[in-house]
Amino acid sequence: MTVPPADALRWMRQGQRIFDATAARLDATACAAPSLLPDWTRGHVLAHVAANADALLNLARWASTGTETPMYASPEERAAGIAQGGLLPAARLADWQARSAGVLDTTLAGLTDEQWRHEVRTAQGRTVPATEIPWLRAREVMVHAVDLDLGTAFTDLPADFLAALDAEVSARRGPDLPPVTGPLADRVAWLTGRPHRRDRLSRPDGTPAPDLGPWL
Repeated sequence: MTVPPADALRWMRQGQRIFDATAARLDATACAAPSLLPDWTRGHVLAHVAANADALLNLARWASTGTETPMYASPEERAAGIAQGGLLPAARLADWQARSAGVLDTTLAGLTDEQWRHEVRTAQGRTVPATEIPWLRAREVMVHAVDLDLGTAFTDLPADFLAALDAEVSARRGPDLPPVTGPLADRVAWLTGRPHRRDRLSRPDGTPAPDLGPWL
C-alpha cells in the first residue's frame, strides 16, 4: 500500500499532537498503571514511542547521508530499551519523547527531494523509500495514543488516517481475514487487535467478529 507522502507527513504531525496531549495527562502513578497492551505499563508505551522516534531518525539520517543506519542494532536491544525505559520517571519519559519527536520532525523537514527518494530498510526488513518514514511514525503515535488508555479513542483519530490504516492492516492480515463490517473506528480497533465494541461489528452471517492478535 502506498500512502501519499503529504498525507503521511500531515498525519505524523497531527498524531504527534494527539499523542502529546494524551501523554500530558500522565503522572508518576498513571505512568506505572497498565496500558491497553499486554504486559506493558503506560511508561512502556511512552518509552516505545520515544525510542521509535530515535529509530526512525536513524532512517532519516540514512536517507540524508547515504550511510546505512539501521533502526535498531538488534531486536534484543530494542526490547531491552523499552523494558528499561518504561521504568524511568514520568518526567524523564516525557522529555525523551518530546525531544526525540522534535529532532525527527526537524530532520525530515530538511530532506531534499532526492533524499526523500533514497531507500532505507525498516525493522521488519522491508526496503522502502524515505517517503514512508512519516507514515511509519503516524501509525505509532496515533495508535499508541489510544494504547495509553487515558481517554483518547480511535474515534478521536482522523477519518482519512483510519481509512488508510484499515487498508494497510487488512492487506497485511492477508486473505484469511474474515469479512467484517461496522463503523470505521471500531473496525480499525478490531483489525489492530485493540478493545472494541463487539456489538458494532458483524460478519455477513451476523456472527460476531473473531478476536485478532495485536498488530503494531
